[in-house]
Formats: sequence, C-alpha cells, structure tokens
Amino acid sequence: MFKKKKKRIEEVLTVRKEDRRRLSNVPDPENIRVMHDRRGTKTDSAGNGNPATDELEKLRLLSLRYVAEFEVTVVPSRKGEKQYVKGRSVDISSTGILVSFESSSADFKVGGTAKLRFRIPPGAMPEGFELGVSTQATAIRVFTREQDGVEQTMVAFEFVKPLTEYFQRKRWGYSVYMASGLLFVATVFVMLMRAESVIYFKYNVWLYLYSMIAAAFLLSRYLFGAFYRDVPVSPDYTPGVSIIIPCFNEEEWIHRTILSCVNQDYPPDKLEVIVVDDRSTDRSVERIREVIEMIQSESERFGTKERVKMHVLPQNGGKRVALVEGVKMAKHDLVVFVDSDSFLEPNVIRHLVQPFQDPKMGGVAGRTDVENKFTNSITKLQTVRYYIAFRIMKAAESWFDSVTCLSGPLSCYRKELVLKHSDAWLTQKFLGQPATFGDDRSMTNFILRTHRTAYQDKAICSTIVPSDMGVFLKQQMRWKRSWLRESLRASTFMWRKEPFMALFFLIGLVVPIAAPVIVVYNLIYVPIFHHVFPGTFLVGLLMMAMLMSLAHLFFRKSRLWLFGLVFCVFYEFVLLWQMPVAWVTFWKSTWGTRDTPQDIEARNKKAARKQKNKKETEMPL
Repeated sequence: MFKKKKKRIEEVLTVRKEDRRRLSNVPDPENIRVMHDRRGTKTDSAGNGNPATDELEKLRLLSLRYVAEFEVTVVPSRKGEKQYVKGRSVDISSTGILVSFESSSADFKVGGTAKLRFRIPPGAMPEGFELGVSTQATAIRVFTREQDGVEQTMVAFEFVKPLTEYFQRKRWGYSVYMASGLLFVATVFVMLMRAESVIYFKYNVWLYLYSMIAAAFLLSRYLFGAFYRDVPVSPDYTPGVSIIIPCFNEEEWIHRTILSCVNQDYPPDKLEVIVVDDRSTDRSVERIREVIEMIQSESERFGTKERVKMHVLPQNGGKRVALVEGVKMAKHDLVVFVDSDSFLEPNVIRHLVQPFQDPKMGGVAGRTDVENKFTNSITKLQTVRYYIAFRIMKAAESWFDSVTCLSGPLSCYRKELVLKHSDAWLTQKFLGQPATFGDDRSMTNFILRTHRTAYQDKAICSTIVPSDMGVFLKQQMRWKRSWLRESLRASTFMWRKEPFMALFFLIGLVVPIAAPVIVVYNLIYVPIFHHVFPGTFLVGLLMMAMLMSLAHLFFRKSRLWLFGLVFCVFYEFVLLWQMPVAWVTFWKSTWGTRDTPQDIEARNKKAARKQKNKKETEMPL
C-alpha cells in the first residue's frame, strides 16, 4: 500500500524586477557611479553632496519595480466619444506601470495621457498596496516586442501621483484615522473592565489579580512600543561587519539570501559574507557555489572574491556549530546572523549597527516580516503576529535596552562576546538533554547577563514562514519549549536589570504560563458550576484582539489586520493548549521539522518500540 504524496503548497511571493546590475545597491569603490547620481537624490542639508539617508530610502522604495500580471483598463484622454482598451501589466512600481496590449488594439503616443483603472492583487506589491486604483497617467515610452509569436505593443505609463500619495489620500489616511480612534476606544474599554475587576476583587482575589496584571502588562507594551524610535543613522559610523549564513537543506532560497546579504548599501571593504553549510543532503552546496561564483565573476571590482566565501562542515553538527564556525572565520568585530531562508533589505546593515555606538551594547535585533504572507490563511495569521511581536513587543523591550530574544532571522552581536560564550553555547544542556534549538534566545541570555540588547525597526528582513498547518504547529511547540527553558535561565539575572524591565519580564513569564488555567476556569468551570455565561471574559479577549489587529492596521495600513482577530481566536483554542504540553516536555531536544541527530535518534527509538510491540502481539499465547 502506497502513501499518498502530500501536495506541495505553492508560495505566493512578491517578485521584484531584477536590476541589470547584481549588486545595484553596493557603493562603488571606484566612483564610476554613485548612488545619489543614479537615483537622482538631492544633497543633504549641509550641502555635502551626499544624499540624505531618509530621502535616498524614500526614492529607493518609489523606484522598486515588481513583476506582476493583472488586467489594466486604459481610457485615453481624447476629445469626442470615450474609448477604452484592456491590457495586461508586465511590472509596476509606485511611480509607474508597464502594460502590454495586442498591437491591433493599441494606439498610444509618447506624451499622451489616459486614465488607468486596475486592482493590484495580493502579493503583487508590498503589503498595503492590494487595492483598486483609478488614476491619471502619461505614456512616457512606447515600443513593440514579440512574445510567443505574437507582436505586442508595450506602453510605459508614469502616474500623475505616486501610488503612495494616491493611497494616502484615498485609503491609507482613513485607515490611520479609523485605527487611531478604535485603538483609543479599545484601550479605554479595557481599562474600564479592569476597574470592574477592582470592584469584584474580594470575590476571587487570584482571578481578578491576574486579570488586572495581564491587562496592565499588555497595555504598557503597546504604550512603550508606540513611542519607540530607532537609533538614527550616523553616516560616519560604519564598523566592519561579517554576515554569517548557516545553511541546511535550503536549496530553494539560499541563492536569494546570499544576494541580499552581499547587495548592501554599505562600504564593501567593511562587509563580508560567510556561508556555512551544515552538511546539507539536497543541492544547497551546489546552489551556494553557483551564486558565489556568479557574484565573484560579475562584480569583481567590489572585492567579492575576498569577502564572499563558503565553508562546508565535515559533518552535520547543528545550527550552533555552523554559526560558531562562521564567527571563527569572521575578520570583523561585529557578526550578523541571518537564516538561510531570510532576505535582507539593502539598508539593513547600515541601520542594524547604529546601537553599537554604545560600548555596552552587546546585541541588536532587526525586524522580521513574513515574505510569503499571501500564500494562505496560515501565513496571513503569522504576518500580523510577526509584526506585532517585533514592532510592539521587541520595541517595548528596547526602551530598557533588554530585548529578551535577538531573533534568528536577523541579529547582530559583538564577535568577542559570541566567542567568549561559544563553548557554553555549543555544549548547553537542560536536564541532561542537549539544547539543539532556541539558539537565538540562548545566545541572547549569554549576552544579556553583562551587556545591553536593542531593536532596530528599520533594519528589515523578510522570511519564509510555514504554510502547512502541521509544520506550523511543530514550530510553535518548539518555540514554546525553548521559551520556557530560556525564560527560566533569564530569571536568574533579569532581576538585576532596570527595575521596571525586571517586573516587565516577571509578568511576561507568569501570564502565559497561567493562561491555560485562567481560560479553563472562565470558559468551563464558571459556566458549568456557577451557570454564568463568561461574557465579560470573552469581551476582554475581543478587546485584546482588537488592540493587536488595530495596531497592525495603524502601522501597515493593510487589509490583513482582520487576521489579527482570527489569530487571537486561533491562539485561545489551539496554540494556548501547547503550553501545558510544553510544561512537561520542555527538556526535549527534537526539532520535529528537520533531521537533527536528536530527531533521528527519537525516530529510531519510536520505530524500535513499534517493532517490539508488534512482536509481542504476534507471539502465541
């Protein structure tokens, strides 16, 4: 009997149009081209001939083109009877769109104006752009090309107003106003409900104490997160940085990861990229070698032969071994860890290093967005969750220079600190079991004992998240186990941090652990034994869900904000119940989603037990 092969989920990704230069964002050491000349930016306020950082970034985002195909209706601005013609988009940016028409139906001239109507499908452009458009545009280029044996007329239109400005007036502005108003209402409602808890406090001290503490904890995080600001970029601060990419069976994404790490707007002589393969069993090594050879052959004048390298471990040792090996090879004082399925924005390194101007800063985390956000409902749920976890939760911790998890997709450390703790990190055990996951939280704990940790919101990377429910649930269980284990470790020294942060941490530890008990009490015990419908509790959950969703709408102006409500329901009825399981299994070291030595050992033991049980059942009585 054959097992039915599981159908592979096709990921929906935003595809940027490739620049003809592989390393289009790298500053040219020979000054053959300079970034502000190529992009037309103005000089900074001091008149130094250098582009202002914010202006350069704004223009870069406006110039990004995305490969996308959808229907476009064009109404030429002509006198007399109105006519329209339909075409298909080829690529689109915030400032213009390239449209293809059948040559027989198209008659456009350079300089001609028209009204364009189209709807940008989800995933065609960044989050927030999935809206309808009806705007004026000017034809700035007309040419023909042949595709599949059919001649087509290609027309490049420039929008009268960039889509960013168009959406700000049409939709984004309303989203901000609505989110602001509803956030205020939800916050006030939560505070009024907690005031009610004070009234009923004497009837159930522990329940209402938990309720007040949980509400105060979450509201304070949103408050600090809302007022958080990045450390600004200092043009004169560009320390040497080594990017370490550990790789295991990532042949599908590793080439894109490497390119994004090399193609950074950062002095090339101060940036190196080291890819360490942990004995992958797929074609990862071949893909790594191919992309490095391509980069080195096409961009030799950027010094890529000396600063882009790979190393294959002699045997599979796990992610920590791969990272430490890369750190030992690094020549610079700062090391950046990047997951092999994560992709950096061109300005990441420039933003990520800024907090290290403080000599007591030991590590910095960047923001991680979901790359495959529009694949299905599972990835949409994670999109909202990821954004709030970084932009609100980590931002709030950064107020106190005590970010408790410098996340794996993108984090930066002082090299000396990683090497100092490398032996303890590699040999870490918990209740006799090797710690094979939670490497980011573990290293953060080592750093946080003696140094500060921070978060930079403008250092943005995107990552591929699980789009399969089974893989997602295994990942969440692994994260809860590592969170419990590392939180217990952190509790031994967090009390020495800033008093408010210490209290912050303690409440953040107790609230999630106690949550399953509180939910059982309110949703099961009270209705059954007291015959009271848990209306107040459910309304409280709804308000907390609204805070999460509306915060996402306020910052991202995206329709995905509704999935914040869905995520909270999903969490209460599914993910929350992983916590009790994690309580009694948090020493386990299996990943569940990749073949670590511990996973193979666990699988072999399980197979041996099955074989033994089978033999016992087959034995004659």
